[in-house]
Amino acid sequence: MQPTGESRVGAEGCADEPRRGLQEHPRRGCVYGPKIDIKLVDVLGRLWQLSTVQFDFNLPARFELEYKGEDGELHQPVMVHRALFGSVERFFGVLIEHYAGAFPLWLAPVQIGLVPISEKHLEYAAAVKAKLEAAGLRVELDARNEKMNAKIREFTLQKVPFVLVMGDKEAASEAVSVRTRGKGDEGSASLADFIARAKGLIEQKSTGF
Repeated sequence: MQPTGESRVGAEGCADEPRRGLQEHPRRGCVYGPKIDIKLVDVLGRLWQLSTVQFDFNLPARFELEYKGEDGELHQPVMVHRALFGSVERFFGVLIEHYAGAFPLWLAPVQIGLVPISEKHLEYAAAVKAKLEAAGLRVELDARNEKMNAKIREFTLQKVPFVLVMGDKEAASEAVSVRTRGKGDEGSASLADFIARAKGLIEQKSTGF
């Protein structure tokens, strides 16, 4: 609600002029000046206020702030409140809910899960991990003495974008067997080709694979 009378702060009409040409939202006004809200709609159709830029005609007057202008006279500044994310916790909460935890490759905390078929493939898996990390990719190696399918399932439940499986054939040809979230087994690819593919998706900020 637009404040009136004694609830209004600053010089009379000072908050009215900047509002021209902007959309008003009744009952959502600020007592100290106009503001710009950026609202996003999440995957469930809910509206969230995130970024906001607000003029404040109140605090500069209360703190008696002044500056000397080019005309040599003293003037009172206007304070601007600028919050790019609003509440950081709310921003990340909306982001997680929007993607339902299935982040695109560039945003995923763990981009690639590595699954050696058996313990004898751990050395090759560690070498693959080193090359992927050298390329700037975020990687997790499951070196536990567990069955291959159990490791794949765990990465799948975590919604990791790519799972790379490595056995004798992959180690002999410096390749990886690629599993993609939502698509499953894509077959074998050379490690160099996979790195180029992943880096390309990240550079393009792609939401698909």
